Amino acid sequence: MKKRPTPTDGKPSACLDSSAKFTGTDNPRHLRALAVLLRRPITRKELDSVAGCSNSPELVAELRRRGLPIECERVESFDRDGRPCRPGVYTLSSKGRRMFWAWKATAKKGSC
Repeated sequence: MKKRPTPTDGKPSACLDSSAKFTGTDNPRHLRALAVLLRRPITRKELDSVAGCSNSPELVAELRRRGLPIECERVESFDRDGRPCRPGVYTLSSKGRRMFWAWKATAKKGSC
């Protein structure tokens, strides 16, 4: 049986390197996820739908491995059966926004 992850209580993941640089992406799912994360926080379930995937936590992990600091806050909620649950809400940090726009600016310079 898999070990259950510990809640982060809204704190950024310890595995994020503060000196990391966003390496960019041309993956359409990544770009759709980033488009919504630039506008607002989004739940895991919503991100599945917006990005067009069925495993948005892995999609977020891919973006983190590329250097973007994306935070996940666990919020109190109830599932459809009325039981308490703690779904994740993803947020692109202000540093992540700056990193994205810096990459976008350099990517435009390199294009024809």
